[in-house]
Amino acid sequence: MVQAVVDIPEKANHILSIIKARYKLKDKSEAISKIVLEYGEELLEPELRPEYILKLDKIEKEGYGKSFSSVEELRKHLEK
Repeated sequence: MVQAVVDIPEKANHILSIIKARYKLKDKSEAISKIVLEYGEELLEPELRPEYILKLDKIEKEGYGKSFSSVEELRKHLEK
């Protein structure tokens, strides 16, 4: 484990106290770790969320990725 001494604004300290109480953590170090790990997952993990994959599947099934060779072909498709 790495130890660090950090200076944080009063408002950030208050937020850490709230996180510590809400999740029943032992100390503010655990609160900082929780916040950093949650934020890191969203920021650093480029994998697609399951709901986005479902949305892509739906778009593919509905034909939004289809190409048309002419305006008439597109018009026929839209008028179905």
